[in-house]
Amino acid sequence: MNVLWIMADQLRWDYLSCYGAKHIETPNLDRLAAKGVRFDRAYVQSPICGPSRMSFYTGRYVRSHGATWNGFPLRVGEPTLCDQLRDIGVTSTLVGKTHMRPDEEGMKRLGIDPESTIGALVSECGFEVFVRDDGTNAATDKNRCGEDYERYLRAHGMDGDTPWEEWANTAIGPDGQKKSGWYLENAPLPARVPKEHSETAWLTTRGIEFMEAQGDSPWLCHLSYIKPHWPYMAPAPYNDMYSKHDLPPVNRRVDEHTHPLMQSWSQTRICKSFAREGVRDVVAPVYMGLIKELDDNMGRLFGYLETSGRMKDTMVVFCSDHGDNMGDHWLGEKDLFYDCSARIPLIVYDPRAEADSTRGTSCDKLVEGIDLAPTFHQLMGGEAKPHVMEGRSLQPILHGQDAPWRDHCISEYDYSTRDARADFDIGESDARLVMVFDGRWKYVHVELMRPLLFDLETDPDEVHDLGDSPAHQDQIARLRELHFAWARQHHSRITRSPEMVERMAAGKEPPGIYIAYWDREDGEAHGVDAPPHLDS
Repeated sequence: MNVLWIMADQLRWDYLSCYGAKHIETPNLDRLAAKGVRFDRAYVQSPICGPSRMSFYTGRYVRSHGATWNGFPLRVGEPTLCDQLRDIGVTSTLVGKTHMRPDEEGMKRLGIDPESTIGALVSECGFEVFVRDDGTNAATDKNRCGEDYERYLRAHGMDGDTPWEEWANTAIGPDGQKKSGWYLENAPLPARVPKEHSETAWLTTRGIEFMEAQGDSPWLCHLSYIKPHWPYMAPAPYNDMYSKHDLPPVNRRVDEHTHPLMQSWSQTRICKSFAREGVRDVVAPVYMGLIKELDDNMGRLFGYLETSGRMKDTMVVFCSDHGDNMGDHWLGEKDLFYDCSARIPLIVYDPRAEADSTRGTSCDKLVEGIDLAPTFHQLMGGEAKPHVMEGRSLQPILHGQDAPWRDHCISEYDYSTRDARADFDIGESDARLVMVFDGRWKYVHVELMRPLLFDLETDPDEVHDLGDSPAHQDQIARLRELHFAWARQHHSRITRSPEMVERMAAGKEPPGIYIAYWDREDGEAHGVDAPPHLDS
């Protein structure tokens, strides 16, 4: 078996027609959902690119792997899915984005040459790199990873000092002047790059090229797109395929934010921009166009899988790393735990006959991003490693089996680098949030402040914060205890499996060690032989 793991960046779950969206049609992803299982309540471990992806790639919670924000390196020695698969003979290859930053200090301390084979793997979450493209490749970004795409653009006559910036992120305005995609007002203009050479089209082609080159050995391909993540600039015809009249109503309420942190957050530049009259009307239609472009390329990708026969031996998974607030709740960008940001689309197609009974179904169990790593590991024949990968394999659900499942999910957010922290003089180590969601009640622990609480049964739009409601203190206490119980779990004891711990417990002391026996008779009474150097 093989795995094609497709990830979109910053894609909302409710902007796909297979999830009930009426304002946009995504027939190719709908077709995938008809072949597999659509997970309706999937949540990421952090609603921001870097830490979310590190959780996907390790199968571990953010507090466990420690890469809590964009640009925070995944520490050397942190086991990844790719490491687990390599141990059982499966190669994991990257085509696209990871947002990974290598632990250069850790490699230096351990004497690992970044240019060596092991250094290269450690620097890329264990992936072998076919193509690395993290998008947003501004000329001033020291961590830009767009050289492959820029070589491609140059080869097709799109030159310049920074071809990504000058073609994928630049348009020509009505006045004939270049307009930057960094400015939201330019979103409706078509990017200079033709659609057949956009990043989405290029990554699709590269993913197909990778699969075409594979033989019979099992593989995992992480085809990771950088859209519909900002800059919100699309090639024609996707730039003006939709208008403000196609948008769903914005989800927000006057005086919605009663929590001090949220009041501060809503005053940040990004949020104030998206709260301005007319901004969402300009940007969201282009966001939809980028999604439509992605879906069109999914048609091309799935067509290849079908004609090549790969649909018979390849698990296909589609998800995103988080959503996009897009003006909902008076917020812009991603961040925080509203469903528009922390909830994601997740579609899993399993080609095995055991999955036939669940094709075209949906699942409302609480699923976490970390569940994919153990799912892939089990598919490839690996033995379960619950002490390392904290997620749960989805295989029982895919195969229609009854199995115990979680009754709540966890997501975390480190806002130590965000503007709102400064308003409260909060130390960087205390600028953290944790969501506990049990399917109805969404509780957000806010260190040093009161929590937030939403009842999604009576308030599915999440516009009424009950965190200071006296009538809901029992729910707050219950959810606080769930958070505390989760925090008390082992998160770092990864060098001994549960089975090994049980053997150690059954074996008592290590062989040859005799502790606290009064004499030989006492030892023999407890089934312990005398030390071998003594006469029997």
